[in-house]
Amino acid sequence: MLSKGNKRRRKRRHGFLKRMRTPGGRAVIKARRSKGRWRLSA
Repeated sequence: MLSKGNKRRRKRRHGFLKRMRTPGGRAVIKARRSKGRWRLSA
């Protein structure tokens, strides 16, 4: 069961825009892109 928890809160806390706001978050997205992940963020 992976879908337990608050979906909206998950999106708010770990969403794409939140990631793009910080340098660290950008690095995360970049790393996941280079790994070829089909989902970059929550």
